[in-house]
Amino acid sequence: MSQTVTEFEVHDIRFPTSEQLDGSDAMNPDPDYSAAYVVMRSEDGSEGHGFCFTIGRGNDVTAAAIEALRPYVIGRPAPRTAADLADLHIELTHDSQLRWLGPEKGVMHMAAGAVVNAAWDLAARTAGLPVWEFLASMTPEELVSLVDFRYITDVLTPGEALAILRAAEPGRAERTARLRRQGYPAYTTSPGWLGYSDEKLVRLAKEAVADGFGQIKLKVGGDLEDDIRRMKLARAAVGPSVRIAVDANQRWDVADAVRWMTALAPYEPHWIEEPTSPDDILGHAAVRAGQPVKVATGEHVANRVVFKQLLQAGAVDFVQIDAARVAGVNENLAILLLAAKYGVPVCPHAGGVGLCELVQHLAMFDYVAVSGSWEDRVIEYVDHLHEHFADPAEIDAGRYVAPRAPGFSARMLPESMAAHRYPEGPVWQARRTTEEVNS
Repeated sequence: MSQTVTEFEVHDIRFPTSEQLDGSDAMNPDPDYSAAYVVMRSEDGSEGHGFCFTIGRGNDVTAAAIEALRPYVIGRPAPRTAADLADLHIELTHDSQLRWLGPEKGVMHMAAGAVVNAAWDLAARTAGLPVWEFLASMTPEELVSLVDFRYITDVLTPGEALAILRAAEPGRAERTARLRRQGYPAYTTSPGWLGYSDEKLVRLAKEAVADGFGQIKLKVGGDLEDDIRRMKLARAAVGPSVRIAVDANQRWDVADAVRWMTALAPYEPHWIEEPTSPDDILGHAAVRAGQPVKVATGEHVANRVVFKQLLQAGAVDFVQIDAARVAGVNENLAILLLAAKYGVPVCPHAGGVGLCELVQHLAMFDYVAVSGSWEDRVIEYVDHLHEHFADPAEIDAGRYVAPRAPGFSARMLPESMAAHRYPEGPVWQARRTTEEVNS
């Protein structure tokens, strides 16, 4: 008997991470990691949790966008199957009036992703499987049915996607077993926030190596001489064999990116991430051609169409998906298939609040059922705010441990939500009181 979705809750949850400069970079100097958070609940008490990640102001706008999707959820059968999840994804992203606000990008598209991801959490929990395994249990035909191929058939047809998935199918069981034994490779950005002192950078870089990470990442783009100094310090701290990626967070024009990375190249950065606007496909291609460091991008790429063009233009060496930027699991599946078609490694963006928890599932599914490889692939890890989740991401010797709990690892603890709800939660009321006293 099909259960119906009867409740739909939306919450504005924010964490005051700007106070310690956690998450600070050249473009975003004062982030307060936040989640526009949605819970869908069916009449039998089953729940699905999802969210959009933001960095503070505007989280209320994103929450309002999620709320606008309530009519598509209340009263419909609780999603259980690939067909249910495909139908929901298409309805949310194809609404002719809401789509106008993008189309298929920006706040409305992210809001659709939060609801789609909550539906995947509910469906996987009903199946008793973590999302990565729930996805990997589907047939190639079911997986293809999940993808909206509009605008991408010039480079990836449903038939080609089916061939990619069928080619990976024979090794699924072996890769699943290996993933459970060994975990998935990770790298950490924790040492590299731009607001950290040199001493903190060196200490955290050494700790990362001791913890088993084979790659760290530094934020760059504030001042070239400062970046050269920090890169020297990091290289001395980790030694020649540990990879150091750098991330400009969209700070530069193309010429600045080429000049900056040419200067940093002697210290062997593994990649330069987001060297310029995430919408500038030809700019990324010019940066890639104009200096020796490999190029990565994707955390702010709006949809599968822009990813398609980045791959068509040969503009990226690494695709960086984000679990909460595009319209959820379904669109990320399209991007994984595009990357597999072009043979480009996927190294997901994480960090934030809850992004590590979500994106681990997508990377692990990719390994098991799409690309069949973790060569040159790593998932970002940032050691922030995991304590607020019921099933937090787990790292062992520099590798993500494969989640075993059913669902999408998206469930925030009720006490954390209550404390950090904005603006009425006690965490924010205390700060408001302090500001009023000091004013």
